[in-house]
Amino acid sequence: MFFGIADYPAFALAILIFLLIPGPGNLALVTSTGKGGIRAGLAAGMGIILGDQVLLWLAVAGVAAVLTTYPAAFVAVQWLGAAYLVWLGWRMLSAEPGAPPVLNIKTGHYLRQAMAITLLNPKAVVFYMAFFPLFVDPAHHQGLLTFAVMALTIATLGFAYCLVLVTLTHTLAERLRAMPRLGRTLERLVGIFLIGFGIKLAVSR
Repeated sequence: MFFGIADYPAFALAILIFLLIPGPGNLALVTSTGKGGIRAGLAAGMGIILGDQVLLWLAVAGVAAVLTTYPAAFVAVQWLGAAYLVWLGWRMLSAEPGAPPVLNIKTGHYLRQAMAITLLNPKAVVFYMAFFPLFVDPAHHQGLLTFAVMALTIATLGFAYCLVLVTLTHTLAERLRAMPRLGRTLERLVGIFLIGFGIKLAVSR
């Protein structure tokens, strides 16, 4: 048990896998790097991390309220979280391939634009609401400290991921543009992971 987090290694692994999900955040990183180089990509990455922190703490407020006010209902929230992951994974597996979203990333102010893109994704709050309860042990929960460690882990892994993606994009820009199927392949792999992960968490309770 690590600061009230059940199975911390699995929590960290899940975060890394979720970072690979194709979406506006990854597209913002790639686009910013293509326009302004590594510094622009990292600025966009910081904007995404800051936006994520705002959204995840909004989710934490909801999760903490359930845990404190209705401890018995927290188990139901955990089951709903597992079901949500399975549903999300199925959606990713069955989705028809389509064109990626078009983002209007203007030169300069990369941090602000990337943060706005993140904050305008309200589905992230729902995701965090479903995700956090799966790794909180009510018997060993340490209140705000537990959620702070989880948030710090997400921010640290998120920065490391941004650094790697921005560097690869800057170095292999032409090759990455020549692999349009890569995003779809990653999406399917993440979908399979989400389904398996949700089922594992549900049956292990």
